[in-house]
Amino acid sequence: MESWALVTGATAGIGESFTRLLAQNGYNIILVARDLPRLKDRAAALEANFKVSTKIIQADLSTDAGCQSIEEFISSNQIDVLINNAGFGINKAFTLSQLDAEQALLDVLVRTPMRLMHQALPGMKARNKGVIINVSSVAGWIAGGTYSASKSYLTVLSESLHTELVATDVKVCALCPGFTKTEFHERGRMSMKGLPVFMWLNSDKLVATAWKEAVAGKAISVPGWQYKILTFVMRNAPRTLVRKIGMNVRIKQRANN
Repeated sequence: MESWALVTGATAGIGESFTRLLAQNGYNIILVARDLPRLKDRAAALEANFKVSTKIIQADLSTDAGCQSIEEFISSNQIDVLINNAGFGINKAFTLSQLDAEQALLDVLVRTPMRLMHQALPGMKARNKGVIINVSSVAGWIAGGTYSASKSYLTVLSESLHTELVATDVKVCALCPGFTKTEFHERGRMSMKGLPVFMWLNSDKLVATAWKEAVAGKAISVPGWQYKILTFVMRNAPRTLVRKIGMNVRIKQRANN
């Protein structure tokens, strides 16, 4: 029987890396994103390079209609792997940002992955098979605005579901990368000047690590030795220090605005 993987934010960065890794592992791919031409290009490349089948769903996951369209697809199709990857950041202080932008961020980073998991998990449990990887962030352990808070939610929910499903063969894992060379920071107009080269991660490598660890049953995947050290510090340091570091990171990212 054919196996299908659904990836949100599938046309670039970590999501695009996941589509290639999963196709290489024999999964047919459902690609979800807003950009229809890119969706078609990515799907054609996967079919040509890996001889898999693909489906594309154009959806804006910040909208109720976009989220619901994916929920409805999952309800009527067997999904063996779900990668909740779609996301974006806001490069303004909370007191200066637009409320609709803050709401859209919550809808994409919190509402959508929660609803898609809620739709996918009953079927996975019934089949006693499935993998869900939620692309969170090391930012979930600092205090850096709505983005950090959203990623904290996603990590904790992933941990909770991992515990709930530990006696099954359904795997749930939070992938918590650090700075990764993708379009994310450019799209968010975030200044990354001065970040040491060794702090940048490679998308393909971190995705390979996350997949291996998720399948092995890990609740949280933190790729890269530098971020393993950083997250250990963040999870054990006094919160006054963590808050200060989080604020400094956000100020530096906004430096070009």
